[in-house]
Amino acid sequence: MSQPLPPSTFRRKKSEGHKFASLTAYDYPLGRLLDEVGLDFILVGDSLGMVVLGHPDTTLVTLDDMIHHTKAVARGVSQTLVVADLSAHSAETPEQAVASARQLIAAGAGAVKHEGGTEAIPIIQALRAEGIEVLGHIGMLPQRVREEGGYRIKGKTPQQAEQLIKDACALSEAGVFGMVLELVSPPLAEEISRKIPVPTIGIGSGQGCDGQILVTYDLLGMFPWFKPKFVQPKLDLASQIQGAVREFIGEARS
Repeated sequence: MSQPLPPSTFRRKKSEGHKFASLTAYDYPLGRLLDEVGLDFILVGDSLGMVVLGHPDTTLVTLDDMIHHTKAVARGVSQTLVVADLSAHSAETPEQAVASARQLIAAGAGAVKHEGGTEAIPIIQALRAEGIEVLGHIGMLPQRVREEGGYRIKGKTPQQAEQLIKDACALSEAGVFGMVLELVSPPLAEEISRKIPVPTIGIGSGQGCDGQILVTYDLLGMFPWFKPKFVQPKLDLASQIQGAVREFIGEARS
């Protein structure tokens, strides 16, 4: 089981100019493989709703789903911080958030991730009061994709930019050890990264963040049905898997 990460660790690393790298994992073998390569943290993301469970988005992922997959990943991880997403509807009040986060910690996570800006401060504060480490998440919020009508870059207007800066500063002051910036306009993401003492972990937000995170299946070309524009796959694993299976079929039927 990974240990909770002191916020000072990530803050100190940022102050030293460290660039953070993180990927997602959803099961034991992937967790174990990623544990051996030196990532800063492994996220058990609710993106498993799409890439593992076949849902159209993350809104249908349950807390039970997150507990199940966190346990699987944690069995393979011994030296990297495991962060688990608080799923949609599992943290709608501070009390519920604490109860849900405790279950994810018991499942093997060392910290939880929660989506939201200033409106999420009471939840962040409640979690921190219980000694639970929290990774923030602002910008495009996948758990609100249906309300927002799709995946769109945030921070293009002065009003959005001002709010995102307020969100980032508020989360930092509330005690998050870092925050994901998803689909934030790159110039704004870079500005936010300069303004706050905790590291920003970008996804589709440019290179001005303090680090980057990707869905591992996107990085490996393992989910060909949807390819984010900001990802350059390092492999075409989907085709390699199908090729290996076709070869097996040919051998089995020869």
